[in-house]
Amino acid sequence: MKRGDRRDVVRGGGVVALLAARGARTHRRAWAAVFAALALGSLLLGTLGLAAGSAALGHARVERYAGADAVVAGTQSTRYTAKPWGSEARTVRAGLTERVRVPARALDVVRQVPGVRAVIADVALPVTAHGVALTGRPWEATRLSEGRPPTGAREIVVGEGVARAGDRLSIAYGTGSATDTHTYTVTGVSADARRTVHFSRDEAHRLAGRAGELDAIGVLADSGVPDDVLRTRVRHALDAAQLRDLSAPHRAADDPAPLRVLTGDARGEAEFLAAAPARTPLLQVLASLASVVVLVGVLVVTSTVAQALRQRARELALLRAVGATPWQLRRAVGREVGRIAVLAAAVGAVGAVPAYLALRALLVGRGAVPEGLELPFPPWLAAAPLGTAGLMVLIAWLTALGCCARAARTRPAEALREEEPRRARQLTGCVLLGLGAASAGAGALQHGAAAAAAASASALTMVIGCALLGPWLARGAMRVLGAPMRRLGVGGRLAASACTANAARLGAAITPVVLVTAFVLVQLAGGATLGHEAAAQARDAARADVAVSGPGVPYDAVERIRRLPGVAAATAVAHGTVVLPGKELGEPSLERLPVLGVTPRSLARTLDPAVREGSTDGLRPGTVAVGTDRARTLGVRPGDHVQLRFGDGAEARLRVVATYERALALGDFLFSYEELTRHMSAPPPVRVLAALAPGASPTSLSTAFPGARVERDPVPERVRAEDQALGEVLTAVAVTAIGGFTVIAVLSTLTLISVGRGPELRQLRLAGADRRRLRRMLVLESAATATAGLSLGTATAALPLLAFALSAAGRLPWLPPGQGALIVAVVVLTTTSATLLPALGALSGRYPVAAR
Repeated sequence: MKRGDRRDVVRGGGVVALLAARGARTHRRAWAAVFAALALGSLLLGTLGLAAGSAALGHARVERYAGADAVVAGTQSTRYTAKPWGSEARTVRAGLTERVRVPARALDVVRQVPGVRAVIADVALPVTAHGVALTGRPWEATRLSEGRPPTGAREIVVGEGVARAGDRLSIAYGTGSATDTHTYTVTGVSADARRTVHFSRDEAHRLAGRAGELDAIGVLADSGVPDDVLRTRVRHALDAAQLRDLSAPHRAADDPAPLRVLTGDARGEAEFLAAAPARTPLLQVLASLASVVVLVGVLVVTSTVAQALRQRARELALLRAVGATPWQLRRAVGREVGRIAVLAAAVGAVGAVPAYLALRALLVGRGAVPEGLELPFPPWLAAAPLGTAGLMVLIAWLTALGCCARAARTRPAEALREEEPRRARQLTGCVLLGLGAASAGAGALQHGAAAAAAASASALTMVIGCALLGPWLARGAMRVLGAPMRRLGVGGRLAASACTANAARLGAAITPVVLVTAFVLVQLAGGATLGHEAAAQARDAARADVAVSGPGVPYDAVERIRRLPGVAAATAVAHGTVVLPGKELGEPSLERLPVLGVTPRSLARTLDPAVREGSTDGLRPGTVAVGTDRARTLGVRPGDHVQLRFGDGAEARLRVVATYERALALGDFLFSYEELTRHMSAPPPVRVLAALAPGASPTSLSTAFPGARVERDPVPERVRAEDQALGEVLTAVAVTAIGGFTVIAVLSTLTLISVGRGPELRQLRLAGADRRRLRRMLVLESAATATAGLSLGTATAALPLLAFALSAAGRLPWLPPGQGALIVAVVVLTTTSATLLPALGALSGRYPVAAR
């Protein structure tokens, strides 16, 4: 390279640095909006990145089995293999929340493994003491803080806070169809869980009543045997003995059930059964939320950066006129945006750590994280927000280069007039609107999560389409709003003329309002519609006058209640979970569903499911009633069969005896009480719904079951998904975050527009318009922006919401009036303040001040 060329390159680099530094100082107000949008985007993505990383590292807490080197347990998952359209067979897995038990003969196999010092058989059984529900377990591997271990059949060790050594304690336990009570002597107090009763080994196994079945086997290794060596040896011994868990004979052919050997943090999976299955939906919800934040962030940052550079079109054109090359302009703008983006992304990344800790505390406090699920936060994970910060910087930099491209290649004279929107943009926007409508139509044919995903995708696609069609939508809005505005005096005519003449500017102002309205409506109204309809169905299904529940209720209570005077009907109710194998959009899926088990006799008098075909009187083991929507999806009617898997992994082919309407409240499947409870780890807490004869009093129920809770006008029965609390909390967080994000976009876009209109407002004042008329003009412009944005946002959300609501709830979308009013109030307040406040300088003083 020649010396003169090198000097030109150095001189060019100096020009770039000078232009970037001057631009950042001169346009501080414009870049402040970009800074806020980038900082919030980095904060949100960093927080979600930390949450996803912590969830990926999550594991069940190790408590009871902390003293064991390894734990042998059943397979707490089920899998399903199917062939998608035009592809090879794929396998999906889902967690099981009911205990899968271990054969007792595995004790002898594990005991013979080299390096094993001892094995401990563990079982659990529900018991009650003084009306308090407790868990009974064998004494082995329990730490004693005072007293002595139990040696006789009538001796126990209790957890801290239950009783004291030397006390006599009455323990009630179930044997399947009845409840027995015996008095035990407390010989010691355990440092283990507070709500636990420890029996002698023989007594615990006798009370459990499960000969040849164990919950788990604790393995103690000889000194110096590593965990991985122990796990490998025990695994080989179990495989050589061809041992499987006790669910194996009842599982599907493609769902093997080998015994698991757990070491390290995995030992907690044998104790907290709901912890491991909860990680998958948590990661799915976080991934979905992160994708929405990324897309919204791209829209908001792109809009903000583009508006900031649009205000400088004349400045960039003049730089071109005085000799700046396109390369220098692009480099200058890229460096200018890069400085702002790096600082803003760094601020957001730093704030992501406390934001994640607050989010985790919120999830735990609201019960959205199941008991026993640990979400670790190792120090190295704190660096994760740096990656998301880099993503925001890249988005801002690419947006700046794209927005600067036109100014870099346009002649100075052409930059002084507003660019006419291109036909390709119009065509792309129309195509996206069509794709959004098609996605909504596809969602109307789906069920559950697939319908919700289709509604979200439809709303997002249509919002992007509206953003591209902003100028044309603005012109259409002004054709509707222009005539009423012109009737409001001089201010109204000025506002209508300004909005009509600057359609691109109005379109840029409307876009973030459409964004916030559509997204918030879809997120809020979707869940609110399902919840509202489910609550209505639960109220309509409730027929019982009283409900009897609590530890004082025996397992055979429903028959005893039926025989009491004044009781017309009684129904025992149990809540459980099943797994339904099938396909969604051609892909294999395992859907975990909450269900009810009921005693069918006189069911309609206590809990009316609104039977449409067949009769629930035929509910017994081997049969099932199906909700009408699910029956339509599966293509079954009474007399047909459905194949599903219970909470313990057992597969069953059940005959359909009825279809019913109130599935949102009572679940998609209704089983007999006996069928559902025999697939549960332990008998569930008994709850009996009773209908009384006219004039009867529930007093007899209270006297028949001392210590039981008798509830008049009971809360309606309603199933709840295992991850419902998680979905509610994260939906609220998503709405708040995206709402805040788009409110910043509205503020920044309208502020930038108002700042750029300073010369226009001063010229209007010089032409004779007083401050009152100009203020009225600005208020009407903000009202037009808010009205057009709210209307278009509502219309954009209406189609996907309508398709989702009709598919999932069979009714029109519903939103609490308070939430709708809040959306309108936020949009109106934001647009008004962002339009008026930046214009105060141009409206102040008796005479206009020349722009500096």
